[in-house]
Amino acid sequence: MKPRSYGLVALCILTVAVPATGQKPGATWAQGRTPDGQPDMQGMWTFFTLTPLERSPAVGGRALYTETEVAQMEKRAVEAGDQNLARAGDVGNDTWGEPGMKMLASGQTSLVVEPADGRIPVTPDALAKHAYQLAHSADSWEYMSVWDRCVTRGVPGGMIPGNIANGYQIIQTPGYVVIVYEMIHEAHIVPLVKEHVQAGVKQLNGDSIGHWEGNTLVVETTGFNGHAQIATSGYSGRMKSMYESAAMHLEERFTRTGENAIRYEALIEDPGVYLKPWKMSFQLDRDEAYRMFEYACHEGNEAVTLNLRGGRVEEAAAAKGKK
Repeated sequence: MKPRSYGLVALCILTVAVPATGQKPGATWAQGRTPDGQPDMQGMWTFFTLTPLERSPAVGGRALYTETEVAQMEKRAVEAGDQNLARAGDVGNDTWGEPGMKMLASGQTSLVVEPADGRIPVTPDALAKHAYQLAHSADSWEYMSVWDRCVTRGVPGGMIPGNIANGYQIIQTPGYVVIVYEMIHEAHIVPLVKEHVQAGVKQLNGDSIGHWEGNTLVVETTGFNGHAQIATSGYSGRMKSMYESAAMHLEERFTRTGENAIRYEALIEDPGVYLKPWKMSFQLDRDEAYRMFEYACHEGNEAVTLNLRGGRVEEAAAAKGKK
């Protein structure tokens, strides 16, 4: 194991065995049920990948990498990891991190699958606000990522992979589905009800409700307060710290496609931030040997104070230079 720091048809006839994604050749799988009759999604799931959130402009309009490109990128990632681990006395992020070393098995060039170009259609005004926040992150904690401040990884940001702590435990009880994110040890609690809380109630990660469409868990989240970000990890590229507005509407879909696979999809609509809705899709892999470790984010976290202190040092230097 890698070193870790912390840490229808089957829709109607559920007894019919169908070929399972992620299974050995020749294996069959049928959707199981929890004691209260829900499609069984329970277990420990992980998602580590080299595939970026958005498609690189260098790829052009291609939705898929070639097998040769995938092999080359995975080879470079392994070599880079070996070199980082070999540095004597290094206890930095490259040593204790656990980044993905594989591209998505589908070969897709980005986690974003809609629009077709694999790019998130951010409005000019939202880009300008985002750039301002980044430029002033040393001015006040208010401009810093809610992840850097150890508040939350966000919804759906908690599902977007980073370089560490990409474990997800799904727990089901009568009337609820809970998705526990390893990152910042958050629990996304989804009641299986038809109505949201009172419309005037706004929350950092919104108000989520769920229902089943066949064997697919559909989670709808509204009621955001506009103080979180759609993505927080640096692995999100230019979307790191891109804010959410209070008007955001999120639909997540979890479909178990095999004994060891869940297809995850998220459709994001936020007219104040995006020119049109966009969608990401990828596979979660079951790994019952994986163990979550506490992500003790606040303890020993000097990111906020050091960032702000650095800003004051730069201000003092600039003032001195004007004299």
